Amino acid sequence: MPSDALMAWLTTRAPEQLALLADRGALRVRGREPSLEDYAHLLRQDHVLARLMGFCTLPELQALGAIAWLSAQRHGPFPDDYWRAPDPDERAVPRAEVLTLLAGQDQDLRAEAQAALERLADQALLQPPHGELCVVAPYIHRNLADGMGLGRPAAHLIARYFNAPEVHRLAAALGLDKTPGREAAERNVVAFLTDPERLHALLAKAPASATELLDRLAHEGPLLEVRCFHPAGPYGTNKYVFLAGGSGHAGADWLAARGLLLPAGVPQVAELPVEVAIAVRGELRATFTPRPPRPRDLPRAENIEPAAEAAAGTLAWQLERLLAGCAEQPLTVRKSGGVAIRDTKRLAKGIAEPETVRFLLELCFRAGLLGLLAEPAEPPANRRAKVPPPSHIVLPTRAYDRWLSYAPAQRLVPILAAWAVCRDIPLWWPDPDQTPVALTGLDDPDAVSLRYALLEALAAAPAQRATDAPPYLVAAATWHRPARIPQGPAGAQRIESTLREAALLGVIGQGALTRLGHTVLDLLRTGQAWKAANAALSPVLTGMLPAPRTTARFQTDLTAVVSGAPEAKLAALLNTVGVRESEGHAVVWRISHASVRHALDAGHEPGTLLSRLRAVAEGDLPQPLEYLIKDVGRTHGRMRVVRSGCCIRSDDEALLAELAHAKPLRALGLRLIAPTVLISASPERETMTALRAAGYAPALEAETGATLVEKPATRRAP
Repeated sequence: MPSDALMAWLTTRAPEQLALLADRGALRVRGREPSLEDYAHLLRQDHVLARLMGFCTLPELQALGAIAWLSAQRHGPFPDDYWRAPDPDERAVPRAEVLTLLAGQDQDLRAEAQAALERLADQALLQPPHGELCVVAPYIHRNLADGMGLGRPAAHLIARYFNAPEVHRLAAALGLDKTPGREAAERNVVAFLTDPERLHALLAKAPASATELLDRLAHEGPLLEVRCFHPAGPYGTNKYVFLAGGSGHAGADWLAARGLLLPAGVPQVAELPVEVAIAVRGELRATFTPRPPRPRDLPRAENIEPAAEAAAGTLAWQLERLLAGCAEQPLTVRKSGGVAIRDTKRLAKGIAEPETVRFLLELCFRAGLLGLLAEPAEPPANRRAKVPPPSHIVLPTRAYDRWLSYAPAQRLVPILAAWAVCRDIPLWWPDPDQTPVALTGLDDPDAVSLRYALLEALAAAPAQRATDAPPYLVAAATWHRPARIPQGPAGAQRIESTLREAALLGVIGQGALTRLGHTVLDLLRTGQAWKAANAALSPVLTGMLPAPRTTARFQTDLTAVVSGAPEAKLAALLNTVGVRESEGHAVVWRISHASVRHALDAGHEPGTLLSRLRAVAEGDLPQPLEYLIKDVGRTHGRMRVVRSGCCIRSDDEALLAELAHAKPLRALGLRLIAPTVLISASPERETMTALRAAGYAPALEAETGATLVEKPATRRAP
């Protein structure tokens, strides 16, 4: 590609067009935006072109294949050796011929083909200047010249794979005059095989077995696994001779004897020359599919949005409980990588199935809500021994603390944004014989393209249960990303896993694409999924989930019930005074003597706590709840642990005497030094823990006599 032509074209590109090229071609190095010179250099690289081709639709790949095939017919096969690669301009083909090959004289189809060429030009796969000639890079010539399903020219196959005796044998079988030299005989054979009239006359005499085989090869592909030829010499030769006695396939032997099947350069494989395929087809037309397949006779989907809203509501509380579980007890990372399976099962209790928990852990990690924290290993007793490497645990990050203050709808925004560009299919596990492991760091470069193609296929079937029609989904997805759609049983499993992920997130409801799904699809179409997904996702998710509840219903059985998702402040207050018992459409907290004492330990005064609960109550607080809080408040702090390394102070002399003789507290070495003062042999923290474990309710006091509020230390991953 001439540097000046490419540079001139790059200067005409808008910033968003260049950014899309950089996103698709992974052109940013170490996070730096490429300059125009960087674009000009990188767009010549094979690995960049391969990435850009991965974003092509089926008609775009068909157009590239047509250009490469026409170039091979006009200029000969592309050299295999990289150092012999010609300048791309030397292999240009007229645009009009490309359009005719793709669309014939159908004006509507020619317009579609022209549009495909323009899209290729925008993606830098059709090289500038974009005039009457079509020019593509060597990488495309090497990889797509056979994309039309037609074989190579007869002249090329004969010259490359036959010696003189085989050429003379073909001439005799075709009834041609005998010539003294190989070159003349080869010219005569090639002239015969490239003459449509003589070729049709020969095919009219072919036996039925040969005719049937010819028709299949001409329409389904030029290669045939058959033993008509074998290598002419020892290992390494590229010449072939006819197999004595034939292959055993009468039709293949009849065709091979007359040059209608020729060696393909691979043992036991024969190839149909392009001239013969064109003669059988009747016209030279490339396969061109400008439109994706349409869904047919699919069942209607009902209650799409309610199903999505239910999934989003479930997801919100699952994420809250999962991240809270990680904060309470960090997850252990195995030496071989990934979260310990026992930790995943522990988290799954009361939240979801282990595979769903594994999926959510992956998204939380990619959204920055979870991170890895290294814990240094204990140094060995032997100084000469090698210090073991640090172990790692999974903990919430500081972003989690901000996330807790968000409304439920806003909490889902980073999760959906992470899923849209996740280079993995977390619900799919490649080895069915192994137990799936969370956070193993798998990287699937085709995951985002597969996700995008499936969403496009679902969008083409509005309000229809497209997930019930796998053949349609696979065909439509393949049209959108033919280079990225997996095939075979493993491919079907990856597609099914991607659809299950979409359903869990509310992207799919009742087998059809939801409003949220359309938003994710638009983000992927425009490339904004990698940059500014939050602004588009936030209003959609806010509309899906009801406003968080700011009040609770307190019942005489000492439970607090919130109908719906609680606001962050309300949930924090109820988590302080009670223990969450159930989730779902209504969240229930159980309030007990121990939970109230925990609230008072955290620094709440009984009167203040009652005032805060009245402020969020739907109606009056039940008397049993008020009595419980006041009763616990009367006994809380009757003895005081003074920070003096340490001593226990209380105005209740009988209580201190009881502590001094309590068997569970003997390990503290308590000694009464005054009627209202005990000293402890243990530090204040150990003393407080032992007293609470024995059923008492101490409060921590500073040297000044002020009561200290105990806040549990929080650990966060970077």
